Amino acid sequence: MLPALLVVVAAIADGRGAHALALDALLGAVPFVAVCALAGFGAYLDRRDDPVVALQALLWAASLVLLLLSCEVRSNALHGAPPLAVSSLVACIGIFAIKASVSVAPYVRRLVALRPAKP
Repeated sequence: MLPALLVVVAAIADGRGAHALALDALLGAVPFVAVCALAGFGAYLDRRDDPVVALQALLWAASLVLLLLSCEVRSNALHGAPPLAVSSLVACIGIFAIKASVSVAPYVRRLVALRPAKP
């Protein structure tokens, strides 16, 4: 939750023109995403037969790569945020949206399967 919040704060800061604040928020999110990626990989090693766990671990790794790419491109920019940094930030937000939908999908299926009791 906190890495996604920091990434959204960085996107909002980019939209407002505060690119230094966006870089700081992204740098703050990197350790949290790295720990989540390691924990996701450990969960994958424990349950290799579960495709959802494998997908979550893969998405954490992809979001870490995108965050590092965005931080690197931003740190070398002279003015503003380069297009590659912004697009990798948007892709990271998209990955977080996919992760949220994968996490919520079993609960939605369970709600759809509920039927009212007969009177």
